[in-house]
Amino acid sequence: MPTTAADLTRFIGREPERLDLEERKQVAGSWIALELYSPATLPLRRIEAIAESPAGCIQQLNSRGLDARRFEFTLLSSPY
Repeated sequence: MPTTAADLTRFIGREPERLDLEERKQVAGSWIALELYSPATLPLRRIEAIAESPAGCIQQLNSRGLDARRFEFTLLSSPY
């Protein structure tokens, strides 16, 4: 089961709704960042950062030059 940041980064760019059951179990308890909806941007619902905390997601977004204020942070629950 992935637990390292390097393992979790393979989920970046994926749609949370399209994760299969095994993938969902692997990321349960992780935080994800999704771009906030706005009529001006109409963002895709893609995982832009994934980490063990919202602060970790913010760090990932900042390292990619993205403004963390434009993202919502959601804790992924277990599929059960």
